[in-house]
Amino acid sequence: MSDARSEKMPLARPMRRRLGLTAVLVLALFALWLSGFFWFARQIPHVVADLDSDTDAIVVLTGGSLRVQSGLTLLASGKAKKLFISGVYHGTDVAALLRVSHQSPEHVACCVVLGHEADNTLGNALETAQWMQQEGFHSLRLVTSSYHMPRSLLEFSRAMPEVRIIAHPVFPERGRGDRWWRSPRALGLVLAEYHKYLLALTGLRAVREGEGGG
Repeated sequence: MSDARSEKMPLARPMRRRLGLTAVLVLALFALWLSGFFWFARQIPHVVADLDSDTDAIVVLTGGSLRVQSGLTLLASGKAKKLFISGVYHGTDVAALLRVSHQSPEHVACCVVLGHEADNTLGNALETAQWMQQEGFHSLRLVTSSYHMPRSLLEFSRAMPEVRIIAHPVFPERGRGDRWWRSPRALGLVLAEYHKYLLALTGLRAVREGEGGG
């Protein structure tokens, strides 16, 4: 009986060692993921840092509430020459967007351009880069939801490294600005966006989301 136990003990020790190393690795990866999440959360803007600067263009990424309305308001106030709305559904025209917004005067219709090709954030950046080049523009004010802004800035700065980009976040109720962590729904939204940001950061473009602009 003692011989059987002595034979099992040498086998059990390597197994415990492997389990211990696995546990340490899992904990280290979790700590890395968690620290990255806290860093990402700090990148989510809580205010519009620059409200005054004019740019050549205003760019709105569809996919969230308040974005188009904010872009139209900025255009009407003279903050840019043109408004480019990226990721618009095929069949939607400027007149329809103005009706939906309930706030933009008709005289801005001439300065609104719609992009219909993008279906995710990378697509938004590439579509906008092409349009900016065609227009000869060198600066833009980027309008999207606050939680979506870090990934949008990452993609846009990669697609247009020579363009000056001013972040103009909007704060939908589900994002809850700086109070998102109090809401399980908003927390889930930020967690999902964090994982998308990690994919964008690593350049895994082939497996990106098709989230309609973010």
